[in-house]
Amino acid sequence: MLQLVGMLDSPYVRRTAVSLQMLGLRFEHRPLSVFRHYDEFRTINPVVRVPTLVSEDDVVLSDSTLILDYAESLAHPRSLMPTGLLARQQALHVLGLALAAGDKSVALFYERNLRPPEKQHEPWAGRIAEQIRAAYAALDQHFQQHPPKADGHTLPQPALSTAVFWHFTQRALPGLVPPADCPALAALSDLAEALPAFRAAPHGEDAVRAQG
Repeated sequence: MLQLVGMLDSPYVRRTAVSLQMLGLRFEHRPLSVFRHYDEFRTINPVVRVPTLVSEDDVVLSDSTLILDYAESLAHPRSLMPTGLLARQQALHVLGLALAAGDKSVALFYERNLRPPEKQHEPWAGRIAEQIRAAYAALDQHFQQHPPKADGHTLPQPALSTAVFWHFTQRALPGLVPPADCPALAALSDLAEALPAFRAAPHGEDAVRAQG
């Protein structure tokens, strides 16, 4: 069975856990922290990066986008991505914005919470905050024009990832991007968090709940 390693307070781990469920792939979740379980984690992946996926052939994969590319191959023909060239191009555009929002949110969270106050560089933090707001503004505009729809209990990957990163930003950086400023993203988050795969992998909890 696939093994997913990492804590659900990481949006990349949560994105992967939700996607694996929506693709119908069973996996074991090992909720190891890159801080508290560093030595144990290093025995699985020497670079101690989340998420880490151990394949059934014991090949170690890291980086959520690469893991999900592999997962899509395993789940084929089931997919969370469109197949048409233009539709796929648009999906990748939205995913790029979502990943930018997520990457910058994590960077700002670390800057504000792990770096000593006397070493924080406010102009740099301000620039990151501006990038986060710009990414979410563009995403909100997209989802206002193209409201996401759940297909049964699944979402397309661009909407899924956007919802995970938006929820992380709201939890980790409260007040940075008020929900009232991005009503389409707030609605997407409400839709996503009600789905079984999201409920089974809630932000901040130790482990993915039992899969149906």
